[in-house]
Amino acid sequence: MRIAESELIINSDGSVFHLHMRPEQLADNVILVGDPGRVDMISEYLTDLEFRNASREFVSVTGRYNGKRITVLSTGIGCDNIDIVMNELDALANVDFETREVKEEKRSLNILRIGTSGAIQPEIPLGSFVFAEISVGMDGLLNWYANREEIALEDFEEDFYKQVNWNRHLPHPYFVAAGEEMANRFRDCAIMGMTIAASGFYGPQGRVLRMPLALPDMVAEFEAYRHNGKKITNFEMEGSAIAGIARHLGHNAGTICCIIAQRYAQDSNPDYKDQVRKLVELCLEKLSK
Repeated sequence: MRIAESELIINSDGSVFHLHMRPEQLADNVILVGDPGRVDMISEYLTDLEFRNASREFVSVTGRYNGKRITVLSTGIGCDNIDIVMNELDALANVDFETREVKEEKRSLNILRIGTSGAIQPEIPLGSFVFAEISVGMDGLLNWYANREEIALEDFEEDFYKQVNWNRHLPHPYFVAAGEEMANRFRDCAIMGMTIAASGFYGPQGRVLRMPLALPDMVAEFEAYRHNGKKITNFEMEGSAIAGIARHLGHNAGTICCIIAQRYAQDSNPDYKDQVRKLVELCLEKLSK
């Protein structure tokens, strides 16, 4: 089936609409970061850089680390941006831009988000690395796509509603596992967590400035939630959409974050760049093996 011009917009230079990347520029291994400036930082570790594209918050490069071809792409903040990024990455990999038809032989990408996060469990210290073995989507994005029940961990959802006083006006949460192969790369060097992807930084993560919350006890209830021996470990803002869309489309994806805020202890580390750089180095080593 041919995909119409209105549904997949291809720029005049043959690049996909938002990312401004062409299919041949995409490596099988992809690192996603929120901050466009972090793309240039990671580029310092790469050799044989092929290009640098920049369009809005989407900055991308492809180069090599230990001989392995890697694409680094910034997404900006939020699951709405991830909807754009993941669909356009898949189009670059699996749609013929000449015929506008889906390729018969599908390409599976290794996609890893490197981010920062706030921990809600007391035993998770500042500076530690948490891999989202399970992502919890508070954004509602996956609910727009059919067959969510095929990839969502519905037993986790059912227990969530029993344990958390959820507001009916909020999006339906979903729980989705990271790619098993990606998770296995980090079991020996990171805390394996259950990470909430919030739809905002303030209210959706339980922060109060001048507006009261619809769920004033949210953080404490999230901290207390347990299912099958697993507990919610931290907040970030993109991982659920990455994990969910990747599972729908057959990609191997996950999110790993450096803890820069301790919500339980009400502490933070604004000077976290050295720790993020250590996380980047770790991730490059894991992806290049």
